[in-house]
Amino acid sequence: MRKAGIITLSLLCIILCYFTYITAQKAFQSDWELPAASTQKEERYRLVLITQELETPFWDKVGAGAKEQAQRDGASLEVWGSYGKNQEDFLKKLEIAIQSKVDGIIVQGLDTQKFKDLTKIKAAFYGIPIITVANDVPKAESLRKTYVGSDQYLAGEMLAQLMLSDMGPKGNVVLLSDSQKEYYQEQRLKGMREVFSDYPNVKTVYAETADTREQVIATTQDLLNQYPDTNGFIAVNANIAGAMIQEIGRRGQVQLYHIYSFDDGSESISLLKSGKIDGMIEQSPEMMGRKSVNLLIKWLSNEKVPLDADGYLSDVRILKAKD
Repeated sequence: MRKAGIITLSLLCIILCYFTYITAQKAFQSDWELPAASTQKEERYRLVLITQELETPFWDKVGAGAKEQAQRDGASLEVWGSYGKNQEDFLKKLEIAIQSKVDGIIVQGLDTQKFKDLTKIKAAFYGIPIITVANDVPKAESLRKTYVGSDQYLAGEMLAQLMLSDMGPKGNVVLLSDSQKEYYQEQRLKGMREVFSDYPNVKTVYAETADTREQVIATTQDLLNQYPDTNGFIAVNANIAGAMIQEIGRRGQVQLYHIYSFDDGSESISLLKSGKIDGMIEQSPEMMGRKSVNLLIKWLSNEKVPLDADGYLSDVRILKAKD
């Protein structure tokens, strides 16, 4: 009896060993492959681009350039902002970005005390670097790391020279700006006035307007009433060009006037293509987006410290309607 039990137990052990061997052999000969190692780069930094003018041609290009560079450099980038230059909403987005402790902020400069307080005090407290893009603010008043965008003084000079080449060295010109008196507009005006000052037979009138469409129309109407012999207009803030031209066209033929502006308005390109603007300064928004992200990442990774506080300037060109 005992002998039979031993034999039975031995047979069971042999059977179990056999099946264990077969199972192991199948496992090692399996065609299954191990999961491939992830090739996706870990996103090193979280960046935010904030603008007052979402979904406009100019700022769409800035955002596209920034996203392209962020992807190339292995960073995440979100585009935040407001529509129609809603300053309250814009500043709220900036404050949220700071409180969220993002790694870096690229922002359209706004020459107001609230903006400067946020960038100089709150962002500095959290150690968040800020780069202004396209529109700058005085560097000493904001503590931004650098600026990426056009030389607005040069852009103003170029536009004034373009007007003179079309109009000639004699005439009456209205320079229309908005009442916010932002830094980038002041720089454009300085460049224009520097050029016009060399032409004693060119008389300039400077005027300001609130940036609502209704107010721009009303201001343009008043200017045409006061200065009926005006030969040309320059919209220093490109966003007011559409409403300004609408009123000029209501009073007479737009083609009788020399009209110029810049490419960062929501209607700039369509006004140029339709011949309602004779010429404008074309900037490099994609380059601004790419360069600002690249510099911010270089600063965060200590590859380029400090950044040039005077800024990194992008190309500006003259674009004429007939071109």
